[in-house]
Amino acid sequence: MPFRSLALCFALLLTGAAPAQEPAVHFDGEFAKPSSFDRAALAKLPRTTIEASDHGKPGNWQGVAVDELLKQAGAPLGDALRGGKLASYLVVGAADGYRVVFSLAEFDAAFGATRAILADTRDGKPLDAHEGPFRLVVPDEKRPGRWVRQVERIELRSAPAQHSK
Repeated sequence: MPFRSLALCFALLLTGAAPAQEPAVHFDGEFAKPSSFDRAALAKLPRTTIEASDHGKPGNWQGVAVDELLKQAGAPLGDALRGGKLASYLVVGAADGYRVVFSLAEFDAAFGATRAILADTRDGKPLDAHEGPFRLVVPDEKRPGRWVRQVERIELRSAPAQHSK
């Protein structure tokens, strides 16, 4: 039996098969340091619970507030969010290619203070494959069009400057 296990490990090494990676949300872009947040990293951050309905079905969502993730990634918030940095925006991307945009100022307490979380559980259970493993939940929006399922990436970008003639 031990020989069989050793042979299997050796075969995996020869074929280059790697163990499955833990799902994570990758954060990068212009005013942020590249970061990855998997379930373990999210569990170490302050947790937020939101009650909100998704297409008429109420739920209790738990995750990390987007403004907290922005702070962790070094995004300019508070006094640092001024001037040209007010043209910054987030692109939230999903596994299926779906993408939505938010102004960075929407998440700053001095501007929009939008409540949003990167959820990893609903009603106390990890999100299923259809929704997760991570989902952006924005409870105060009238339509859930920017509630992104299967979030894989958050990019912080800046709109190009326009020069007047």
